[in-house]
Amino acid sequence: MGKQKNQYSAEFKQDAVNHYLSSGKSMEDVAKDLKVSKSSLSKWVASANTNDGTVNHRGSGNYSSEAEKEIARLKKELRDSKDALDILKKAISILNN
Repeated sequence: MGKQKNQYSAEFKQDAVNHYLSSGKSMEDVAKDLKVSKSSLSKWVASANTNDGTVNHRGSGNYSSEAEKEIARLKKELRDSKDALDILKKAISILNN
């Protein structure tokens, strides 16, 4: 079986990065203290370094404006509608034969 991936909250990630930056400890030591992998902590620190100290996380959207968020939502809605239309077209062709 594969290893289950832990999902950490945005607050936990931010606190972990802040702890690493303020503690003066090595990344390995901080990762062990927090019981997270060194690679995860490393990714969070890199994200914070490129985003003015804020860790971006999956699901946060990471949109720079509400307009971009709305555009992404509409694109997803359009893609879903096209997929549903394709399925209906295939079903009709199967039923007509």
